[in-house]
This record gives sequence, structure tokens and C-alpha cells, in this order.
Amino acid sequence: MDKKETKTEKGRYFEGVGRRKTAVARVRISEGKPEAVVNDKEAGKFFQVERLMKTALSPLEGLKLADKFAVRATVRGGGVKAQAEAVRHGLARALVIFDSGLKTRLRVMGFLTRDSRMVERKKYGLKKARRAPQWAKR
Repeated sequence: MDKKETKTEKGRYFEGVGRRKTAVARVRISEGKPEAVVNDKEAGKFFQVERLMKTALSPLEGLKLADKFAVRATVRGGGVKAQAEAVRHGLARALVIFDSGLKTRLRVMGFLTRDSRMVERKKYGLKKARRAPQWAKR
């Protein structure tokens, strides 16, 4: 049994961790009735904007496996968009653990790349990261 593959009382599942900005998602997939649960809520209730739900589940839809897996995710930190993208990243990683043959297709779709962009820190003497105080000649 693989390190990330684990058995529960319901059967086995595959786990992937996804990150985006300060959001971290732990995603578990298992074969069975197609359902999506995020933080113990139905995915449609957690991601109330349809676009965010599509973003979160896009690896399954891109591979046409949406009706094959039950998805459970726990996500913390960040905003709602970052959380949706963290779930997407974790879901893609879990799918690779399930079947390593999917890796190239997910890589081409861009779901396995961790988006490393973070907020730039504020610097001393500036109002924001790069915004200088207003300058007056007189």
C-alpha cells in the first residue's frame, strides 16, 4: 500500500495536499457515489459562487471522471478563491496518487503546478509594498 493511500472503514482513499497563497487544502478521494464535501459542507454550499466550485472540481471535469469519485476536502486559510484553487491543486495530486498515468494530462492542464505567487511584504518608509508617500514640491 502506498504511503498516501489509506484504508478507512468505508474503504480506501487517496489523499493530496494543495496550496495557494496562504490556503492549504487536504483532499481525499475515494471511488464511489459522486459527491463533493468541503469542510463538512456540500461543495455547492461552501463555494457559493458557481465559478469557484467549477475551479475546485475542474481536474475531475477535465479528465471526465466527475461521476466516479467522492471528494472530501478540508481547507484552511486564505480567501475563498485561494481555497478553491488549493482544493483544485490537492485534488489533482490525489488523482496522480490514484493513477500515475493521469500525471501528464493534469500537468498539461496546469493543475499540478503550485502557484507560488504570494503577497509582497510592506517595506519600511512606504505606505504599501511599493507605494511611496506622496511627494510635495512646496
